[in-house]
Amino acid sequence: MDFLPRKEILLPARFLLAISFLVLPGLALGHGVAEGDANFLQQREGFHFWPYFYLGAKHMVTGYDHLLFLAGVVFFVNRLSDVVIYVSLFALGHTLTLISGVFFDVPANVYLVDAIIGISVIYKAAENLGGLESIGVKVNPKAAVFGFGLIHGLGLATKLQEISISEDGLLGNLIAFNIGVEMGQILGLSFLVIIIFALKTIPRYGSYYLASNVLIMIGGIILTVYQLTAYALLS
Repeated sequence: MDFLPRKEILLPARFLLAISFLVLPGLALGHGVAEGDANFLQQREGFHFWPYFYLGAKHMVTGYDHLLFLAGVVFFVNRLSDVVIYVSLFALGHTLTLISGVFFDVPANVYLVDAIIGISVIYKAAENLGGLESIGVKVNPKAAVFGFGLIHGLGLATKLQEISISEDGLLGNLIAFNIGVEMGQILGLSFLVIIIFALKTIPRYGSYYLASNVLIMIGGIILTVYQLTAYALLS
């Protein structure tokens, strides 16, 4: 790969890392349903498509952990058809655990689940950088994306489990929430695909690929550390 000078990679990386340390602590510890949204839903009985659709879309568009993982997925593939395949596997995974996790009230610690989601981000970046192969670890990438999709869905479920929502119309509301998640995912993913595939046309794409995946990994590490810290202090 035709890498940029080390200084040209480190300067933006250091700046983004500094911003991450300032912003991510609040996000990592407050990555749930906003109080206003929670109060609104708790006061509603029965099926309400649009409020749950809106909440699902909002959560996915602002879900930095999910978007970091998806960015790693987009960097991993070179064809739009592969983006569709991998994202479909991810969507299938998080749909299964999102709906079943809330409907059957599957017990899960929100901080530990979010820590594993952080680890999924680290894994994806490490895979993109060839770090796993260098230590002899071989994982089916499609199975990994589906598996981590299950974890991401459970993370979404824990956010809804924190709200005392009515059981009346629960399944319909969960489906509405999940449809919103999918629409939010498409919106966020479209932005990522445009940016990353545009970068692929740049002659020195290899340098941007390296710097971007290092930053994705750093983001995953920060998320994991903060969630484990929150688990130790608040659980």
